Amino acid sequence: MTQYRNLEEYNLEITDEVKSRYSSIINEIGEDLNRDGLLKTPERAAKAMLFLTQGYKQDAVEILKGAMFKESYDEMVIIKDIEVYSLCEHHMLPFFGKAHIAYIPNGHIVGLSKIPRVVDVFARRLQVQERLTNDILECLNNTLKPQGVAVVIEASHMCMMMRGVQKQNSVTTTSGFRGQFEKIETRNEFLKLISSKLS
Repeated sequence: MTQYRNLEEYNLEITDEVKSRYSSIINEIGEDLNRDGLLKTPERAAKAMLFLTQGYKQDAVEILKGAMFKESYDEMVIIKDIEVYSLCEHHMLPFFGKAHIAYIPNGHIVGLSKIPRVVDVFARRLQVQERLTNDILECLNNTLKPQGVAVVIEASHMCMMMRGVQKQNSVTTTSGFRGQFEKIETRNEFLKLISSKLS
């Protein structure tokens, strides 16, 4: 039987620095770092933070350019229900939900898996949902140069659910449209398709 291998890679110098900061935080809030359950917590937290912010080291444009193909298809392409996990830059608490993205090709299509990868690149940074929506929109629009792009994100924010106003059932929706999707009939077609169950 082969042993489990953790394939995540971390810069040891940066990991140790972040680990040290987490140790200080845990100590300052009054916990005992020598308690059995906390012995490896600073290292785990450091690796988690580096994983959740790896988007700073990734290039969304290069991801798209690496899988662009000439194609005459010029109808709407939709990828909906893309899982989104990000960190709110105000409290560094998670927000999570789904992204729905469409584009109308203009001579080129892109490999379908690349669009969720672009979402991850921008989501794995300290973010606000409004900017995340716009980052994805502008990257797709400027790189693919399609006839139009649409992005809708629906997310729940732990900074609203766990602290502050403590509203557990609120969902935030943001949207952005370029090109053909600025026309009401095209936009409505997109919104109808992402809200329907086709299967």
